[in-house]
Amino acid sequence: MNQIKAGAVLSYLSLFLTNVIGLLYTPFMLRMMGQSEYGLYSIIASVISYLTILDFGFGNAIIRYTAKYRTEGKHEEQESLFGMFISLYSFIAILTLFIGSFLYFNIDLIFGGSMTESEIGKAKIMTILMIFNVAVTFPLSIFGAIITAYENFIFQKVVAIIRIILNPAVMIIMLMYGYKAIGMVVITTIFNILTLLINWVYCKRTLKIKISYTKFNWSLLKEIAHYSFYVFLGIIMDRIYWSTGQFVVGIFVGTAAAAVFAIAMQMKTYYMSFSNAISGLFLPKITAMISNSIPDKEISDLFIRTGRIQFLIMGFVMTGFVVYGRPFINLWAGSDYDEAYLISLILMVPLTIPLIQNLGLSILQARNQQKFRSVLFILIASTSLGASIILAKLYGGVGSAIGTSAALVIGQGVVMNIYYHKRINLNIIQFWKEIGGQALPMIIVMVIGIAANYYLNTRSITILTLSAIAYCSIFISTIWKFSMNKYEKDIILSITSKISSKILKRK
Repeated sequence: MNQIKAGAVLSYLSLFLTNVIGLLYTPFMLRMMGQSEYGLYSIIASVISYLTILDFGFGNAIIRYTAKYRTEGKHEEQESLFGMFISLYSFIAILTLFIGSFLYFNIDLIFGGSMTESEIGKAKIMTILMIFNVAVTFPLSIFGAIITAYENFIFQKVVAIIRIILNPAVMIIMLMYGYKAIGMVVITTIFNILTLLINWVYCKRTLKIKISYTKFNWSLLKEIAHYSFYVFLGIIMDRIYWSTGQFVVGIFVGTAAAAVFAIAMQMKTYYMSFSNAISGLFLPKITAMISNSIPDKEISDLFIRTGRIQFLIMGFVMTGFVVYGRPFINLWAGSDYDEAYLISLILMVPLTIPLIQNLGLSILQARNQQKFRSVLFILIASTSLGASIILAKLYGGVGSAIGTSAALVIGQGVVMNIYYHKRINLNIIQFWKEIGGQALPMIIVMVIGIAANYYLNTRSITILTLSAIAYCSIFISTIWKFSMNKYEKDIILSITSKISSKILKRK
């Protein structure tokens, strides 16, 4: 339990450091690299990220079956499991090198219409380094999964936090010496391999892990493949949704437009982290409820309650971004990235729907009913890819974002809500009534904020900061009065009461 509690604390510390360091480091990086160089880096990174789908969802299976065999005391089966996966991942690594080589020799064909000869040369060097990075990661990643299965979270999270701090620190030094995109790839590769090797040493010396290659269990592999299939579909969907935009923009528009799109994607990632940090807290409870055959109405009520809480937070972030996003991006990234504001909004607004309903995914997983969602999203994401290509040719990064968002609206906003209501017995009509009641006061405050900004010089950091503080105060007061119910207010009061009592005890 100490490992779990400490791991949870360190996870949130890791998330906090990632976001804060990213916000501080990114402006420096953008200005040192330049828009074209950063765009080149983001394009190649998004392309190579597709190779990670070759994991086939086996990462979760390693954790699951290691924990299972460890609990049952099946040491020989566990050793054979590790040997089987290292062999399997070694084959995948070779496959990665083969596919990567094909990509390397066709860089000119793919990007020749949008990149200069110099950019093509740099793209080839980065492609080689990134392919090597991914290939090495596959067989060595098993050791990180083993550490997770053994619940040694403290070691794992501390290593991750050290990497989060050191990686940008070394990058800053490299950038100051004039090394740009290629230098960033080199540093990322070095840190990744060092982390993998540290995990290997820890497994060998501390956990005393043994590996056996004498028996390849084909029946177990078949069982694991069945378990991993829908995880794999989810990985494919995720890559098509969130990696396609930069790739498409890079091909049809160019590196500068890809850099703008990459900044918008970074804004989207920050936005998602506010929801993901909350959703995991409810997973144990919903799993226990379903396991104990709790009535559908109670599960539906929990779905609505958590959706309301998440919307309070996401609504605060979203409306704040609508009001202050453009001046923030101009001050943070530079005026060359102004279009990132519009692209961010196009991505973030429809993304709010799945973010406030992500408890629904936990319900599907607990009931083993992910099949419909996985198949649906593969179809929707594939359609999104086609739409993004067509629209990117016409409207650049904005068009690509519209293609992605249209898929989110159709898949998450319409089809999944119907499925939740009809098949999972969640009261979606009541859910959206509750959300609508919360949203109206938020929209009024947002409109006032937009009107106030019209008369303020938000190009000044001081004025922007003071205005944002005033907005936050008005927003919080308004939702406390008009958007929050007694249950939500009691949660806030309970938290503040506990914090106050701890402070008083220390005094």
